[in-house]
Amino acid sequence: MKTNIIALAIATTLIPLIACAGSGHDNVADSVIKKQRAMLEKNTDGKGFGPQSPRDIDTIKGSNARAFTTAPAYTAMNLCNIHFHKNAEHKGGEFAKYAGNGDGHGFQSGFVYTGKLTAKESSTYKSKVCPSKHGGLYSGDTIEVHYVHSSAQVMPGPTLGACLSESIMNPQLRVETQVYVLVNDKNALDFSKLTKHGAKNGYQQAFNIPNNTGSAIQYAGSTTGPGYNEKGSPLQVSWSVRPQVAKVNIATVGKWCEGNTFNEDHAHGVRNLVTNAKLLSAM
Repeated sequence: MKTNIIALAIATTLIPLIACAGSGHDNVADSVIKKQRAMLEKNTDGKGFGPQSPRDIDTIKGSNARAFTTAPAYTAMNLCNIHFHKNAEHKGGEFAKYAGNGDGHGFQSGFVYTGKLTAKESSTYKSKVCPSKHGGLYSGDTIEVHYVHSSAQVMPGPTLGACLSESIMNPQLRVETQVYVLVNDKNALDFSKLTKHGAKNGYQQAFNIPNNTGSAIQYAGSTTGPGYNEKGSPLQVSWSVRPQVAKVNIATVGKWCEGNTFNEDHAHGVRNLVTNAKLLSAM
């Protein structure tokens, strides 16, 4: 089999999967999420999967001892992809409030900002922002942004397949994670600046990842996305999750969705929080 075909197959498993669910915002019953957790347990038990993500970053519990080599600092790796999820996939810090079960396929679930916004910040922004069949974004919404890095010699591009190279089929992966809350405030952070990238010290880098949102929680995990609600992710990822939320101008997020290097035009769904200690690394 040709190398590029293998790369395509692996890249497909890395893409944040979007289930074909309806756009309704009603929460499914707790029993649906319970069944998904049971299937995840069944499909991973005794099969050698490494630690999974997302997790509660405020707890250190975890008994998955699968050997895992921590990826280098992101400054010694190449930025390969930036994408975001509506609501935080991780729980903890300033995003510990559960949004609800959502549609059972990763949409309208996850965790949201627990702080308060001013009336101006939460006021309605009249233009559509990153619309999709699962709904767009609105003032007061929480997003979790993943700045994905690879040890391979790659350039930033669409999907996590951009993190692979025919020269290195098993690169180390690191995700620098920042949770933002969208505000209707032109003086808030500019998303185009937060995602600005280019060459620096020989590596592809995102120049403006926030460095004032608390000491990042470091842990060993996996790729995420709702496609892994009932099965384990086989990809190892070194995670770095900042516990504090930053405010970003909703208008700039909408502008970014209209055109960017990564062909991202909407928010991805979230994977259920992993709570099974057998699937979590110790921190």
